Amino acid sequence: MHFLADDPTTGDLATTINALWLLVAAALVLVMTPGVAFFYGGMVKAKSVVSMMMMSFGAMGLVGVLWMIYGYGLAFGTVAGDTSNDLIKGVLGNPTGQFFLGDLISAPDGSGPSLFGLAFAGFQATFAIITVALISGAIADRAKFGAWMVFAFFWVTIVYFPVAHWVFNFTLTDGVVSDGGWIVYNLGVNDFAGGTAVHINAGAAGLALALVLGKRIGFQKGIQKPHNVPLTLLGASLLWFGWFGFNAGSEAAVDGIAATAWINTLAAPAAAILGWLIVEKIKDGKATSIGAASGAVAGLVAITPACNILTPGWGMLLGLITGAVCAVAIELKFKLGFDDSLDVVGIHLVGGIIGTLYIGIFGNGIGLIDRIAAGDATPFSQLGAQALGAFSVLIYSFVLAWIIGTIIQKTMGFRITNEDEIAGVDTVVHGEESYALDAV
Repeated sequence: MHFLADDPTTGDLATTINALWLLVAAALVLVMTPGVAFFYGGMVKAKSVVSMMMMSFGAMGLVGVLWMIYGYGLAFGTVAGDTSNDLIKGVLGNPTGQFFLGDLISAPDGSGPSLFGLAFAGFQATFAIITVALISGAIADRAKFGAWMVFAFFWVTIVYFPVAHWVFNFTLTDGVVSDGGWIVYNLGVNDFAGGTAVHINAGAAGLALALVLGKRIGFQKGIQKPHNVPLTLLGASLLWFGWFGFNAGSEAAVDGIAATAWINTLAAPAAAILGWLIVEKIKDGKATSIGAASGAVAGLVAITPACNILTPGWGMLLGLITGAVCAVAIELKFKLGFDDSLDVVGIHLVGGIIGTLYIGIFGNGIGLIDRIAAGDATPFSQLGAQALGAFSVLIYSFVLAWIIGTIIQKTMGFRITNEDEIAGVDTVVHGEESYALDAV
Protein backbone atom coordinates (compact mmCIF):
# COMPACT_ATOMS: atom_id res chain seq x y z
CA MET A 1 0.00 0.00 0.00
CA HIS A 2 1.29 3.43 -0.86
CA PHE A 3 1.55 4.77 2.70
CA LEU A 4 4.06 2.02 3.53
CA ALA A 5 6.63 3.45 1.15
CA ASP A 6 10.25 3.53 2.23
CA ASP A 7 11.11 6.01 4.97
CA PRO A 8 12.52 9.00 3.08
CA THR A 9 15.10 9.60 5.80
CA THR A 10 16.41 6.03 6.10
CA GLY A 11 15.18 4.15 3.04
CA ASP A 12 14.14 1.35 5.40
CA LEU A 13 10.65 -0.09 4.87
CA ALA A 14 10.72 -1.95 8.20
CA THR A 15 11.47 1.29 10.04
CA THR A 16 8.53 2.94 8.33
CA ILE A 17 6.16 0.11 9.28
CA ASN A 18 7.38 0.13 12.88
CA ALA A 19 6.99 3.92 13.08
CA LEU A 20 3.47 3.66 11.71
CA TRP A 21 2.60 1.12 14.40
CA LEU A 22 4.08 3.42 17.06
CA LEU A 23 1.94 6.32 15.83
CA VAL A 24 -1.19 4.16 16.00
CA ALA A 25 -0.23 2.81 19.43
CA ALA A 26 0.39 6.34 20.69
CA ALA A 27 -3.12 7.34 19.67
CA LEU A 28 -4.51 4.29 21.48
CA VAL A 29 -2.62 5.17 24.66
CA LEU A 30 -3.76 8.80 24.52
CA VAL A 31 -7.38 7.58 24.51
CA MET A 32 -6.65 5.89 27.85
CA THR A 33 -6.47 9.22 29.70
CA PRO A 34 -10.08 10.18 28.84
CA GLY A 35 -10.78 6.54 29.75
CA VAL A 36 -9.31 7.20 33.20
CA ALA A 37 -11.49 10.32 33.43
CA PHE A 38 -14.65 8.31 32.71
CA PHE A 39 -13.56 5.39 34.92
CA TYR A 40 -12.91 7.66 37.88
CA GLY A 41 -15.74 10.06 37.07
CA GLY A 42 -18.41 7.40 37.37
CA MET A 43 -17.21 6.35 40.82
CA VAL A 44 -17.21 9.74 42.57
CA LYS A 45 -20.13 11.76 43.89
CA ALA A 46 -22.34 13.46 41.33
CA LYS A 47 -21.08 16.79 42.70
CA SER A 48 -17.43 15.87 41.94
CA VAL A 49 -17.54 14.51 38.38
CA VAL A 50 -16.31 17.67 36.65
CA SER A 51 -13.47 18.03 39.15
CA MET A 52 -12.44 14.39 38.74
CA MET A 53 -12.41 14.51 34.96
CA MET A 54 -10.68 17.90 34.87
CA MET A 55 -7.73 16.44 36.75
CA SER A 56 -7.17 13.99 33.88
CA PHE A 57 -7.65 16.61 31.18
CA GLY A 58 -5.43 19.03 33.10
CA ALA A 59 -2.72 16.35 33.08
CA MET A 60 -3.09 16.01 29.30
CA GLY A 61 -2.55 19.73 28.83
CA LEU A 62 0.25 20.32 31.32
CA VAL A 63 2.29 17.15 30.84
CA GLY A 64 1.91 17.30 27.07
CA VAL A 65 3.46 20.78 27.04
CA LEU A 66 6.23 19.92 29.51
CA TRP A 67 7.12 16.82 27.51
CA MET A 68 7.64 18.86 24.38
CA ILE A 69 9.72 21.53 26.14
CA TYR A 70 12.08 19.41 28.27
CA GLY A 71 10.44 16.15 29.40
CA TYR A 72 11.57 14.08 26.46
CA GLY A 73 15.11 15.40 26.91
CA LEU A 74 15.23 14.48 30.61
CA ALA A 75 13.88 11.00 29.91
CA PHE A 76 15.60 10.15 26.62
CA GLY A 77 17.89 12.98 25.63
CA THR A 78 21.46 12.12 24.74
CA VAL A 79 24.23 13.85 22.83
CA ALA A 80 24.53 12.39 19.32
CA GLY A 81 22.61 9.33 20.51
CA ASP A 82 25.36 8.30 22.95
CA THR A 83 23.84 7.24 26.28
CA SER A 84 27.23 7.70 27.96
CA ASN A 85 26.45 11.41 27.66
CA ASP A 86 23.49 11.30 30.04
CA LEU A 87 23.25 14.36 32.25
CA ILE A 88 23.69 11.92 35.13
CA LYS A 89 24.78 8.49 33.91
CA GLY A 90 21.88 6.04 34.07
CA VAL A 91 19.79 8.44 36.17
CA LEU A 92 18.83 11.44 34.05
CA GLY A 93 18.93 12.12 30.34
CA ASN A 94 20.74 15.07 28.79
CA PRO A 95 18.21 17.52 27.31
CA THR A 96 20.90 19.27 25.26
CA GLY A 97 19.59 19.51 21.73
CA GLN A 98 16.20 18.13 22.75
CA PHE A 99 14.35 21.20 23.99
CA PHE A 100 11.12 21.29 21.97
CA LEU A 101 12.30 17.97 20.46
CA GLY A 102 15.00 19.91 18.64
CA ASP A 103 17.22 17.17 17.19
CA LEU A 104 14.18 15.07 16.26
CA ILE A 105 12.62 17.92 14.31
CA SER A 106 15.81 19.08 12.59
CA ALA A 107 18.59 16.51 12.69
CA PRO A 108 22.18 17.84 13.02
CA ASP A 109 23.12 16.17 9.73
CA GLY A 110 20.40 18.10 7.91
CA SER A 111 18.36 15.00 7.08
CA GLY A 112 15.17 16.57 8.45
CA PRO A 113 12.54 15.23 10.86
CA SER A 114 13.14 11.76 12.30
CA LEU A 115 10.17 9.53 11.49
CA PHE A 116 10.84 6.83 14.06
CA GLY A 117 12.28 9.26 16.65
CA LEU A 118 9.23 11.51 16.59
CA ALA A 119 6.88 8.52 16.66
CA PHE A 120 8.69 7.17 19.72
CA ALA A 121 8.66 10.59 21.42
CA GLY A 122 4.92 10.86 20.85
CA PHE A 123 4.34 7.35 22.16
CA GLN A 124 6.29 8.00 25.35
CA ALA A 125 4.51 11.34 25.86
CA THR A 126 1.23 9.49 26.32
CA PHE A 127 2.81 7.35 29.06
CA ALA A 128 3.83 10.45 31.01
CA ILE A 129 0.33 11.90 30.68
CA ILE A 130 -1.58 8.87 31.89
CA THR A 131 0.80 8.20 34.79
CA VAL A 132 -0.01 11.62 36.25
CA ALA A 133 -3.74 11.18 35.59
CA LEU A 134 -3.79 7.87 37.49
CA ILE A 135 -2.67 9.56 40.71
CA SER A 136 -5.76 11.78 40.82
CA GLY A 137 -8.08 8.94 41.83
CA ALA A 138 -6.50 8.79 45.28
CA ILE A 139 -7.61 12.33 46.17
CA ALA A 140 -11.06 12.49 44.59
CA ASP A 141 -13.77 14.76 46.07
CA ARG A 142 -11.42 17.00 48.04
CA ALA A 143 -8.56 18.51 45.99
CA LYS A 144 -8.15 21.99 44.55
CA PHE A 145 -7.56 21.98 40.82
CA GLY A 146 -4.85 24.67 40.91
CA ALA A 147 -2.95 22.82 43.64
CA TRP A 148 -3.26 19.60 41.64
CA MET A 149 -1.71 21.26 38.60
CA VAL A 150 1.18 22.59 40.68
CA PHE A 151 1.74 19.13 42.12
CA ALA A 152 1.60 17.58 38.64
CA PHE A 153 4.23 20.04 37.38
CA PHE A 154 6.76 19.22 40.09
CA TRP A 155 6.03 15.49 40.34
CA VAL A 156 6.30 14.77 36.64
CA THR A 157 9.51 16.82 36.44
CA ILE A 158 11.44 15.38 39.37
CA VAL A 159 9.84 11.94 39.63
CA TYR A 160 8.33 10.66 36.38
CA PHE A 161 10.87 11.98 33.86
CA PRO A 162 13.87 10.53 35.76
CA VAL A 163 12.10 7.21 36.45
CA ALA A 164 11.19 6.93 32.76
CA HIS A 165 14.92 7.26 32.04
CA TRP A 166 15.72 4.53 34.56
CA VAL A 167 13.26 2.10 32.99
CA PHE A 168 12.56 2.96 29.35
CA ASN A 169 15.84 4.44 28.08
CA PHE A 170 18.13 1.59 27.08
CA THR A 171 20.14 0.29 24.15
CA LEU A 172 19.83 -3.26 22.81
CA THR A 173 22.82 -4.90 21.19
CA ASP A 174 22.16 -8.36 19.76
CA GLY A 175 19.12 -8.68 22.00
CA VAL A 176 21.00 -7.77 25.17
CA VAL A 177 20.70 -4.48 27.07
CA SER A 178 24.10 -2.88 26.56
CA ASP A 179 23.50 0.55 28.08
CA GLY A 180 20.74 2.66 29.59
CA GLY A 181 18.93 3.62 32.78
CA TRP A 182 20.13 1.98 35.96
CA ILE A 183 17.02 -0.08 36.74
CA VAL A 184 17.06 -1.95 33.43
CA TYR A 185 20.78 -1.84 32.67
CA ASN A 186 22.44 -2.16 36.07
CA LEU A 187 19.80 -4.28 37.82
CA GLY A 188 18.55 -6.18 34.79
CA VAL A 189 14.89 -5.61 35.68
CA ASN A 190 12.31 -6.72 33.12
CA ASP A 191 9.66 -3.99 32.96
CA PHE A 192 8.37 -4.15 29.43
CA ALA A 193 5.68 -1.46 29.48
CA GLY A 194 5.77 0.29 32.84
CA GLY A 195 4.85 -1.80 35.88
CA THR A 196 7.37 0.24 37.87
CA ALA A 197 7.57 3.50 35.92
CA VAL A 198 3.81 3.90 35.52
CA HIS A 199 1.80 1.87 38.02
CA ILE A 200 4.02 1.53 41.09
CA ASN A 201 5.12 5.12 40.49
CA ALA A 202 1.54 6.46 40.35
CA GLY A 203 0.29 4.19 43.14
CA ALA A 204 3.01 5.28 45.56
CA ALA A 205 2.36 8.95 44.77
CA GLY A 206 -1.37 8.39 45.25
CA LEU A 207 -0.76 6.88 48.68
CA ALA A 208 1.40 9.84 49.68
CA LEU A 209 -1.21 12.38 48.59
CA ALA A 210 -4.02 10.47 50.31
CA LEU A 211 -2.05 10.78 53.55
CA VAL A 212 -1.30 14.47 53.01
CA LEU A 213 -4.89 15.46 52.22
CA GLY A 214 -6.49 13.24 54.84
CA LYS A 215 -9.86 11.53 54.81
CA ARG A 216 -13.06 12.76 53.24
CA ILE A 217 -15.86 13.82 55.55
CA GLY A 218 -17.61 10.74 56.92
CA PHE A 219 -15.06 8.35 55.46
CA GLN A 220 -16.01 4.75 56.19
CA LYS A 221 -16.79 1.58 54.30
CA GLY A 222 -19.96 1.75 52.24
CA ILE A 223 -20.62 5.45 52.78
CA GLN A 224 -20.37 6.27 49.08
CA LYS A 225 -21.40 4.27 46.06
CA PRO A 226 -20.52 5.05 42.43
CA HIS A 227 -22.96 7.64 41.14
CA ASN A 228 -22.85 6.43 37.50
CA VAL A 229 -21.94 2.81 36.89
CA PRO A 230 -22.25 2.93 33.06
CA LEU A 231 -19.75 5.84 32.98
CA THR A 232 -17.22 3.73 34.87
CA LEU A 233 -17.79 0.75 32.57
CA LEU A 234 -17.25 3.02 29.56
CA GLY A 235 -13.97 4.19 31.09
CA ALA A 236 -12.84 0.62 31.73
CA SER A 237 -13.64 -0.29 28.13
CA LEU A 238 -11.59 2.62 26.78
CA LEU A 239 -8.73 1.69 29.08
CA TRP A 240 -8.68 -1.93 27.91
CA PHE A 241 -8.93 -0.85 24.27
CA GLY A 242 -6.05 1.61 24.63
CA TRP A 243 -3.96 -0.83 26.65
CA PHE A 244 -3.32 -2.95 23.54
CA GLY A 245 -1.34 0.01 22.23
CA PHE A 246 0.22 0.54 25.65
CA ASN A 247 1.65 -2.98 25.86
CA ALA A 248 2.08 -4.14 22.26
CA GLY A 249 3.35 -0.71 21.23
CA SER A 250 6.14 -0.92 23.77
CA GLU A 251 7.99 -3.35 21.52
CA ALA A 252 8.30 -0.43 19.05
CA ALA A 253 8.20 -2.98 16.25
CA VAL A 254 5.79 -5.25 14.42
CA ASP A 255 7.02 -8.69 15.44
CA GLY A 256 6.34 -11.74 17.58
CA ILE A 257 7.04 -9.95 20.86
CA ALA A 258 4.41 -7.32 20.02
CA ALA A 259 1.92 -10.10 19.23
CA THR A 260 2.78 -11.87 22.50
CA ALA A 261 2.21 -8.64 24.42
CA TRP A 262 -1.11 -8.15 22.63
CA ILE A 263 -2.43 -11.63 23.42
CA ASN A 264 -1.38 -11.35 27.07
CA THR A 265 -3.21 -8.02 27.25
CA LEU A 266 -6.34 -10.01 26.43
CA ALA A 267 -5.61 -13.07 28.57
CA ALA A 268 -4.57 -11.54 31.90
CA PRO A 269 -7.40 -9.01 32.43
CA ALA A 270 -9.98 -11.56 31.29
CA ALA A 271 -8.80 -13.93 34.03
CA ALA A 272 -8.53 -11.04 36.50
CA ILE A 273 -12.21 -10.24 36.06
CA LEU A 274 -13.02 -13.79 37.16
CA GLY A 275 -10.59 -13.63 40.09
CA TRP A 276 -12.07 -10.36 41.36
CA LEU A 277 -15.70 -11.51 40.96
CA ILE A 278 -15.08 -14.82 42.75
CA VAL A 279 -13.60 -13.01 45.75
CA GLU A 280 -16.37 -10.39 45.65
CA LYS A 281 -19.06 -13.08 45.60
CA ILE A 282 -17.47 -14.93 48.52
CA LYS A 283 -16.82 -11.76 50.51
CA ASP A 284 -19.94 -9.69 49.84
CA GLY A 285 -22.41 -12.14 48.37
CA LYS A 286 -22.70 -10.29 45.05
CA ALA A 287 -20.63 -10.01 41.90
CA THR A 288 -20.81 -6.39 40.70
CA SER A 289 -20.13 -4.62 37.42
CA ILE A 290 -17.78 -2.22 39.23
CA GLY A 291 -15.92 -5.29 40.46
CA ALA A 292 -15.65 -6.62 36.90
CA ALA A 293 -14.30 -3.28 35.66
CA SER A 294 -11.86 -3.01 38.56
CA GLY A 295 -10.71 -6.59 38.03
CA ALA A 296 -10.01 -5.92 34.36
CA VAL A 297 -7.93 -2.86 35.22
CA ALA A 298 -6.03 -4.79 37.93
CA GLY A 299 -5.19 -7.51 35.40
CA LEU A 300 -4.06 -4.93 32.88
CA VAL A 301 -1.80 -3.32 35.48
CA ALA A 302 -0.20 -6.62 36.44
CA ILE A 303 0.47 -7.82 32.90
CA THR A 304 2.03 -4.50 31.86
CA PRO A 305 5.62 -5.27 32.98
CA ALA A 306 5.35 -8.96 32.06
CA CYS A 307 3.46 -9.07 28.78
CA ASN A 308 6.59 -9.78 26.70
CA ILE A 309 7.92 -12.68 28.72
CA LEU A 310 4.94 -14.84 29.73
CA THR A 311 3.04 -17.45 27.78
CA PRO A 312 -0.73 -16.84 27.77
CA GLY A 313 -1.22 -19.59 30.34
CA TRP A 314 1.09 -17.94 32.84
CA GLY A 315 -0.48 -14.61 31.89
CA MET A 316 -3.93 -15.89 32.82
CA LEU A 317 -2.63 -17.23 36.12
CA LEU A 318 -1.15 -13.81 36.84
CA GLY A 319 -4.49 -12.19 36.04
CA LEU A 320 -6.44 -14.60 38.24
CA ILE A 321 -4.10 -14.05 41.19
CA THR A 322 -4.02 -10.27 40.75
CA GLY A 323 -7.79 -9.93 40.44
CA ALA A 324 -8.28 -11.90 43.64
CA VAL A 325 -5.53 -10.18 45.62
CA CYS A 326 -6.53 -6.66 44.55
CA ALA A 327 -10.17 -7.37 45.45
CA VAL A 328 -8.93 -7.96 48.99
CA ALA A 329 -6.28 -5.22 48.95
CA ILE A 330 -8.77 -2.40 48.35
CA GLU A 331 -10.16 -3.09 51.82
CA LEU A 332 -6.81 -2.23 53.45
CA LYS A 333 -7.60 1.49 53.41
CA PHE A 334 -10.39 0.93 55.92
CA LYS A 335 -8.19 -1.16 58.19
CA LEU A 336 -5.16 1.12 57.93
CA GLY A 337 -7.09 4.38 57.93
CA PHE A 338 -6.02 6.13 54.73
CA ASP A 339 -8.58 7.45 52.25
CA ASP A 340 -7.52 6.25 48.81
CA SER A 341 -10.77 7.37 47.22
CA LEU A 342 -10.79 5.26 44.05
CA ASP A 343 -8.35 2.48 44.96
CA VAL A 344 -5.25 3.70 43.18
CA VAL A 345 -3.16 1.97 45.85
CA GLY A 346 -5.16 -1.25 45.91
CA ILE A 347 -5.15 -1.63 42.11
CA HIS A 348 -2.14 0.17 40.65
CA LEU A 349 0.42 -0.10 43.45
CA VAL A 350 -0.50 -3.63 44.51
CA GLY A 351 -1.13 -4.83 40.95
CA GLY A 352 2.12 -3.28 39.74
CA ILE A 353 4.10 -4.98 42.49
CA ILE A 354 2.49 -8.36 41.83
CA GLY A 355 3.17 -8.17 38.09
CA THR A 356 6.76 -7.02 38.55
CA LEU A 357 7.62 -9.73 41.10
CA TYR A 358 5.77 -12.44 39.18
CA ILE A 359 8.36 -12.12 36.40
CA GLY A 360 11.05 -13.15 38.86
CA ILE A 361 9.25 -16.44 39.42
CA PHE A 362 7.50 -17.31 36.16
CA GLY A 363 9.31 -15.18 33.55
CA ASN A 364 10.19 -17.31 30.51
CA GLY A 365 13.89 -18.18 30.71
CA ILE A 366 14.72 -15.76 33.53
CA GLY A 367 12.32 -16.62 36.36
CA LEU A 368 12.93 -18.80 39.40
CA ILE A 369 11.22 -21.87 37.94
CA ASP A 370 13.20 -21.90 34.70
CA ARG A 371 16.45 -21.09 36.49
CA ILE A 372 16.00 -24.02 38.87
CA ALA A 373 15.17 -26.32 35.96
CA ALA A 374 18.34 -25.18 34.18
CA GLY A 375 20.48 -25.75 37.27
CA ASP A 376 21.28 -22.06 37.70
CA ALA A 377 23.42 -21.43 40.80
CA THR A 378 21.61 -18.13 41.45
CA PRO A 379 17.94 -18.96 40.84
CA PHE A 380 16.64 -16.03 42.92
CA SER A 381 18.70 -13.37 41.14
CA GLN A 382 15.94 -12.15 38.81
CA LEU A 383 13.37 -12.10 41.60
CA GLY A 384 15.76 -10.05 43.71
CA ALA A 385 16.36 -7.62 40.87
CA GLN A 386 12.62 -7.25 40.24
CA ALA A 387 11.99 -6.56 43.92
CA LEU A 388 14.81 -4.02 44.18
CA GLY A 389 13.59 -2.18 41.09
CA ALA A 390 9.97 -2.14 42.24
CA PHE A 391 10.64 -0.91 45.76
CA SER A 392 13.24 1.63 44.64
CA VAL A 393 10.60 3.34 42.49
CA LEU A 394 7.99 2.98 45.23
CA ILE A 395 10.12 4.68 47.86
CA TYR A 396 11.41 7.39 45.53
CA SER A 397 7.94 8.31 44.31
CA PHE A 398 6.28 8.13 47.73
CA VAL A 399 8.86 10.28 49.50
CA LEU A 400 8.98 13.00 46.86
CA ALA A 401 5.20 13.04 46.34
CA TRP A 402 4.72 13.40 50.10
CA ILE A 403 7.23 16.27 50.26
CA ILE A 404 5.72 18.08 47.25
CA GLY A 405 2.17 17.55 48.49
CA THR A 406 3.01 18.69 52.02
CA ILE A 407 4.68 21.89 50.80
CA ILE A 408 1.65 22.71 48.63
CA GLN A 409 -0.74 21.97 51.49
CA LYS A 410 1.22 24.19 53.88
CA THR A 411 1.50 27.08 51.41
CA MET A 412 -1.32 27.47 48.90
CA GLY A 413 -3.47 24.69 50.34
CA PHE A 414 -4.17 21.44 48.54
CA ARG A 415 -7.44 20.35 50.12
CA ILE A 416 -10.69 22.27 49.83
CA THR A 417 -12.52 23.31 53.02
CA ASN A 418 -15.07 21.07 54.69
CA GLU A 419 -17.83 23.48 53.66
CA ASP A 420 -16.76 23.33 50.02
CA GLU A 421 -16.50 19.56 50.14
CA ILE A 422 -20.09 19.33 51.34
CA ALA A 423 -21.26 21.85 48.74
CA GLY A 424 -19.44 19.96 45.99
CA VAL A 425 -16.11 20.51 44.29
CA ASP A 426 -17.64 21.05 40.86
CA THR A 427 -19.58 24.20 41.59
CA VAL A 428 -17.10 25.65 44.10
CA VAL A 429 -13.92 25.11 42.07
CA HIS A 430 -15.11 25.00 38.47
CA GLY A 431 -18.50 26.73 38.53
CA GLU A 432 -20.05 23.86 36.63
CA GLU A 433 -22.42 20.97 37.29
CA SER A 434 -22.05 17.56 35.73
CA TYR A 435 -25.81 17.10 35.43
CA ALA A 436 -27.41 20.54 35.14
CA LEU A 437 -31.17 20.09 34.81
CA ASP A 438 -33.60 22.89 34.06
CA ALA A 439 -35.69 23.85 37.03
CA VAL A 440 -39.38 23.01 36.70
